[in-house]
Amino acid sequence: MSFDLFPAVDLRGGKCVQLVQGVPGSEVVSLDDPLAQAIRWVEMGSSVLHIIDLDGAIQGVRINGPILQEIVETLDLFVQVGGGIRTRLDAESLLNLGVDRVILGTAALARPEMVTELAADFGSERVMVALDVRRGKVTTEGWQRDLEKGAIELGHLFQERGAGSILFTNIDTEGQVRGIDPEPTRRLVEAVDIPVVAAGGVSTVEDVLILRDAGAAGAVVGTAIYTGKLDFRQALLALRS
Repeated sequence: MSFDLFPAVDLRGGKCVQLVQGVPGSEVVSLDDPLAQAIRWVEMGSSVLHIIDLDGAIQGVRINGPILQEIVETLDLFVQVGGGIRTRLDAESLLNLGVDRVILGTAALARPEMVTELAADFGSERVMVALDVRRGKVTTEGWQRDLEKGAIELGHLFQERGAGSILFTNIDTEGQVRGIDPEPTRRLVEAVDIPVVAAGGVSTVEDVLILRDAGAAGAVVGTAIYTGKLDFRQALLALRS
């Protein structure tokens, strides 16, 4: 199975940012030109991109739409997008724009049937469900509310609903650049039959290789590549060797 390393371009207020555990105001990175950052990762060899509209996720307002459209229309690569996709219309508009895969979080948890509908109309490979976990519990509403269900139970549910993949984020390590805990990812990978992309705390080449060896289909890297702790080009070379 192939393994994709997704550089993250998180959008907030028209900028490319990296937050600590998704908390507004905790920016450790804030850059004025998101398109330039996306181009930077492509020039280093990336063929995939992970975009999150933080304003959409936090406020439910898609003010970064023009930037997202510019990135999708300018670059020829696989793009997955999440953040603030509340309705079927939101998802359809992104897929019709040319986004390769939409990431459904709160909306999927509130209306699992939306996953089934989108998978039927666009193909399951274009529908990813985000399971963001804190202390073993899946969270919703921009990490503001904990559910009683865990990732494995919900992973089974959304696999049955037609999701083509899962984005598994370990909030306990997200944005802290302190390394990963691979066991929750490993357990989820072993429990479901669809690809799992891991996120949260990936900060070294070793972290990337550990997640690959744990069976993940990919990993999202953010703060570490922007701060220079993880050499993105070196990580890509390690995966190819």
